[in-house]
Amino acid sequence: MTVRRLWTDQGGATAAEFALMVPLMVLFLFGIMDVGQFAWRINQSEKATQMGARLAVVTDPVASGLTTESYVGKVVGGTTLSQGDTIPAAALGLITCTSASCTCTTTPCPGTLGYDTAGFNRIVARMAAMDPRIKAGDVRVEYRGSGLGYAGDPSGMEIAPLTTVKVAGMKYTPFTFLLFNTKIDLPSFAYSLTMEDGSGSVSN
Repeated sequence: MTVRRLWTDQGGATAAEFALMVPLMVLFLFGIMDVGQFAWRINQSEKATQMGARLAVVTDPVASGLTTESYVGKVVGGTTLSQGDTIPAAALGLITCTSASCTCTTTPCPGTLGYDTAGFNRIVARMAAMDPRIKAGDVRVEYRGSGLGYAGDPSGMEIAPLTTVKVAGMKYTPFTFLLFNTKIDLPSFAYSLTMEDGSGSVSN
């Protein structure tokens, strides 16, 4: 075969073109899988956050001091609360609970915050049942005034705080970046409900 014939020979061109396209096709395929998996992870973590919030409002609060705090005689906005008065939202600032403790982020807060380790772990366990990647360090539980509850309520916890469960710091490792050990931050998730029963350790 002469050099001229070799230069113009078309044999095997299709195979060569296919070989060039295969990496792009594989990358595109994995990209589609990544988008679907990323959307699934977002939905999974969001639903887990909702489940955690639901459990948090029907069981003992992580900030256990809320269960014993009395609001009779407290002055809120220049008004002294009496037996049976509605507890204003301003009566409670912001309590933030992590896997280690509860802190008063914004005053006013109960005189004793307390910390229910078992209660926090219950919330995390409920969330992990939906998304096993969720760990205690990813979760925050917050309590703030809602304007609900009655001073001197004899049936249990007087205040019914707005309870928020948050998940932050979660990562997603895409298939297309496995070779580079690259991780993508998932968005933060938060879900809020008003305290309901606020008693016990079981949610139906």
